[in-house]
Amino acid sequence: MIKKLSLLAAGAVLGAGVTTLTLEHRLPGFGSAVAAGVDTYRQLNLFGDVFERIRSDYVEEPDEPALIEAAINGMLTSLDPHSSYMNAKSYQDMQVQTKGEFGGLGIEVTMEDGLVKVVTPIDDTPAAKAGIRAGDLITAIDGTDVKGLTLNDAVDKMRGPVNSSITLTVARGTDKPFDVKIVRDVIKMQSVRYEVKDDVGYIRISQFTAQTFDGLKTSIDKIVAAVPDDKLKGYVLDLRNDPGGLLDQAIAVSDAFLDKGEIVSTRGRQDSDTRRYAAKAGELVGNKPVIVLINGGSASASEIVAGALQDHRRATILGTRSFGKGSVQTIIPLGSNGAIRLTTARYYTPSGNSIQAKGIHPDIEVLQDLPEDLKNQVTETKGEASLKGHLKSETEGTEASGSQAYVPADPKDDKQLNLALDLLRGLQANAAFPPKGDDPVAN
Repeated sequence: MIKKLSLLAAGAVLGAGVTTLTLEHRLPGFGSAVAAGVDTYRQLNLFGDVFERIRSDYVEEPDEPALIEAAINGMLTSLDPHSSYMNAKSYQDMQVQTKGEFGGLGIEVTMEDGLVKVVTPIDDTPAAKAGIRAGDLITAIDGTDVKGLTLNDAVDKMRGPVNSSITLTVARGTDKPFDVKIVRDVIKMQSVRYEVKDDVGYIRISQFTAQTFDGLKTSIDKIVAAVPDDKLKGYVLDLRNDPGGLLDQAIAVSDAFLDKGEIVSTRGRQDSDTRRYAAKAGELVGNKPVIVLINGGSASASEIVAGALQDHRRATILGTRSFGKGSVQTIIPLGSNGAIRLTTARYYTPSGNSIQAKGIHPDIEVLQDLPEDLKNQVTETKGEASLKGHLKSETEGTEASGSQAYVPADPKDDKQLNLALDLLRGLQANAAFPPKGDDPVAN
């Protein structure tokens, strides 16, 4: 049996922990596929012929393992933006990152038009403190152009020893590219933070790591201990600029607010890729009202939580449309040769909707006011639909890209958060809060 690790990932990760779904053990999907045709084997022979010609006739002696690695990665990246090859080192780094503590800059990145694009900087990491923003394009690393590099190559260049420095050249909107010097550090993913805002419990999840549900439960316990039940108005769950994470953690977080019903399902070509995950009886917040904050940087596992709570009418979703990452990647280990990351399924919200290239649409859309220094700059992420080669939406004409991902540093300027607090306290009213009607998808 071959161990496989399934993923939901907004992109490659640099000090951010690969957004992982679940561990499973089964024979590889391609093992049960129909045998390749004669033409396919002829093409494989062609590959061997080309490889031998390069080995014998190239002007300099080539690095043969690098040639094979490049060929494998080229084959995978031709499929979609999220399939790729990881050499042994990259695979080891990914395994370390999912534990929630690792070295790096603290940014989630993908590739766009040959440049490295920041999906989101992670809270309180060197990248966030240096001013890196969602939507920034990295054009050079320590003076070396990114054009021509694979995403894995670029990520490798940005990794390095703790306390070493790196200079990123950043393009932001129409402004002239500028350099940002960042000192690498150990990234300790405190993925959950909480705050008691008088009579409201505020919970921020920055990423879904192996520690997230425990952090959520601890946060809820401390909020409940700090505020008498008759005084607690409800909860704000902040998933803005959360690039995703472990599926079991997304399910557990959703389950904390649900008493029953489906949370998410996955569907792929192989029977083993088709699964349904349901909530268990009992929830942790005493049926208090919940408002979930999302924006253009909310991707994959965070979209699972938002979609589940929205479909069950358990929470009101507030903010801007999410990223739209609705596909599942599976990590297939290759022994000492690393692993491949292969897109194997789509995931669906409880109502049966795929959010691939569409995103979660908020019940209440709220745009942030931009400070003067940002008004002429791009403050939105283009989302999954803008990625070259992305899986198409299953519903024709529904793809959408471009959604604001800006969150003010000062909470008093945060229109989305402040409206959520006002709604919970009854200071403002909106037809979408609380959600109306019985749970339409409970089972």
